[in-house]
Amino acid sequence: MTKPIIFIQGNYRAEFIEKIKANATEYRVKTTLIDEDLEFVEISVGWDKKNEQQLLAHSPLKWVQAISAGVDYLPLKEFEKKGILLTNASGLHSISISEHVIGVILSYYRGLNTAQKNQLAHTWDTDDIHYDQLSGKNMLVIGTGHIGEKLAKSVVSLGVNPFGINTTGHTVDGFIETYSMKNLAKIIQTMDIVVGILPGTDDTFHIFNNDLFSQMKPSAIFINVGRGDTVHTRELTETLQNKTIAFAALDVFEAEPLPADSPLWELDNLLITPHISGLTKHFQTKLMQIFLPNLTSFVKDGSLAKNQVSLKKGY
Repeated sequence: MTKPIIFIQGNYRAEFIEKIKANATEYRVKTTLIDEDLEFVEISVGWDKKNEQQLLAHSPLKWVQAISAGVDYLPLKEFEKKGILLTNASGLHSISISEHVIGVILSYYRGLNTAQKNQLAHTWDTDDIHYDQLSGKNMLVIGTGHIGEKLAKSVVSLGVNPFGINTTGHTVDGFIETYSMKNLAKIIQTMDIVVGILPGTDDTFHIFNNDLFSQMKPSAIFINVGRGDTVHTRELTETLQNKTIAFAALDVFEAEPLPADSPLWELDNLLITPHISGLTKHFQTKLMQIFLPNLTSFVKDGSLAKNQVSLKKGY
């Protein structure tokens, strides 16, 4: 009898391939697929867009391990229809993204962004350097999952007061206080720093829009490291052009790569980074810390130990 396949997408180190084989002896482990393999793929680490239709139509797929926290790019409705389980990489990027956000904030409050531009222009000018004291500022983290919790705990040492928004307002370690999403427009009015770390769902689509930006302090800054489509790009562009808020930093966008003719490029109160906040050293090691315990559990009884995604909610 032909063994089912665990399909590993990407160039993973040999030590991890061997661990996968040792934990699932009744499976074949493959890093490339030929047509005749498709009818045997039961587990996929990563998702192969090239073979998406064939995998959904012809394979006995049972479980997909995503390599990102966000899963909105996956065919969730098809997974739900076919009973395919899904786990994500939530938590894997928490240190990287937290450090990215802190770097952005410090660069803004200490005028480093302007200083860098002046350096390129060979200009010694202290008059146009923006500076402020970060300590004592209120930060609102919208999305209090692994990344949000890590960020909240990290900024306390800088004297920042972290508050959180989540679906129900449930308490999360590291935050002074958390509020439900329905209170967002009210709470945001008192915040100096607003950080979006939301997944891409029907409920979060364009949640950051004129209605919300108009409630923010004129001195406030907005950072998005969640999903690009949580931000209404045109309305944020207008907000920054009109100086309704002081500054924004975007690492994710509705269209990626960001088109060369996007007006966002021209804004001097916006920092653009090319979806790099989640770049993580020792990525494979951290992903295997999620996948291998799940693999052991799945082989044993078909269950998953951690990071299972609700296909209805999308996170």
